[in-house]
Amino acid sequence: EVQIVESGGCLVQAGGSLRLSCVTSGFKFEGTNIGWFRQVPGKEREGVAWISPSISKVYYEDSVKGRFTISSDNAKNTLYLQMDSLKAEDTAVYYCAADFWILHGNGWSHGKPHYWGQGTQVTVSA
Repeated sequence: EVQIVESGGCLVQAGGSLRLSCVTSGFKFEGTNIGWFRQVPGKEREGVAWISPSISKVYYEDSVKGRFTISSDNAKNTLYLQMDSLKAEDTAVYYCAADFWILHGNGWSHGKPHYWGQGTQVTVSA
């Protein structure tokens, strides 16, 4: 059984930092495309950052470049998202997701992840 459990979301002031964790089990973590997505009410879920071992690349959404850092610990089957210099517009439910195809040519495209966590709420107060 695949399990993906996020943690670390909370209320933080603008300019602050948070570290999200995503503990996984039930699938081969190392070598699987995995990343963070976020969603606010009324908007589509968007990719924030992902690690793509299949093409040896890391992706960051433009608005988080230079502020967020994605990393992984294969020994712990865990994915992290270090979020610094947080802004009010970063407020969202953050989801960890795994096992999806990724292409990187002139831009990025990806398929729908097979596995999702339940999400963790990040609220940034202005």
